[in-house]
Amino acid sequence: MANLKVGVLISGRGSNMQALIRACADEDFPAEIVTVVSNNPEAAGLGIAGDAGLPTAVVDHRDFPDRESFEAALDDVLRAAQADFVCLAGFMRILTGWFVRRWYDRLINIHPSLLPAFKGLHTHERALEAGVRFTGCTVHFVRPEMDSGPIIVQAAVPVAADDTPDSLAARVLAVEHRCFPLALRLIAEGRARVAGDVVTIVDPPSTGEPLLNPREA
Repeated sequence: MANLKVGVLISGRGSNMQALIRACADEDFPAEIVTVVSNNPEAAGLGIAGDAGLPTAVVDHRDFPDRESFEAALDDVLRAAQADFVCLAGFMRILTGWFVRRWYDRLINIHPSLLPAFKGLHTHERALEAGVRFTGCTVHFVRPEMDSGPIIVQAAVPVAADDTPDSLAARVLAVEHRCFPLALRLIAEGRARVAGDVVTIVDPPSTGEPLLNPREA
């Protein structure tokens, strides 16, 4: 079976893009990146993608009079690259319903919280303010509502008593780099099947024991 052809959208350093690049370098990985596109011409991730031998493009949102024309140009670039699927890897633009519908069930995002908790920005600060014992990250199919859609993969990260937003963000980011390639693999292998608002995983591994934080004495 042919590899899933993926376009990756970034706005900055693209650390999750780098995790996907590393995964796709494995000859057994069932997806390949056919283009990396940024709305920011200064995005550090463009250089990283170029160094990895990947085609890159810039579609600067500031060059367009409205979101619709920007997204039409973005769509043109993805289709010209023959992308079958799109990964949002730190893409800091809210997409309209038109774009989401164009790529419906072929568009995924990674968010640094356990959705549906802490949608939007400043997730780690808000998690600490709320006093939660766990936070984490979520990979999900994109829907028109911000940070919404069927959940594919989540990872829980314990919150430490001495955590700062930066220390918590660093630990969450480490698991993001594991979750995003896993979600893409499950989709490319046909094991993540979305129906309505729910994703079913075929042949999931054992979930193991419940997580407690703080642990029992």
